[in-house]
Amino acid sequence: MTKQPVGGSRPAGAYSPGIVAEGRLVYVSGQGPLRDGEVTGATIEEQTRIVLDNVAAVLESAGAGFADVVQCRVFLADTADFFAMDGVYAQYFPEPRPARTTVGVALPLPGMLVEIDCVAVLPATGGQA
Repeated sequence: MTKQPVGGSRPAGAYSPGIVAEGRLVYVSGQGPLRDGEVTGATIEEQTRIVLDNVAAVLESAGAGFADVVQCRVFLADTADFFAMDGVYAQYFPEPRPARTTVGVALPLPGMLVEIDCVAVLPATGGQA
């Protein structure tokens, strides 16, 4: 198996922001609402925008975009925030939208309301690999 790390965000731990595997599969690590290592945004809508901007940076670093995403996982500190998160999320992903799972969890940083990871498939003629 071949895999290459990609950048786009600053990891908060011992992981890569993203990995391209086998030349076409882009795995984006969970992205939080972080700017310069600090949780940013007071509302779920603000944090979701920051998270998706961070996801975009990793995707772009790999040569992909939101249209290439096939699967997302969304982690919410409070599942009551689902519809507000979903309203922002829908603005980023074109049709057909990726498969998605959303779960409620205890997130690792104080004030963190949402984290999103995803898998994308690079276009056959482009990308980093």
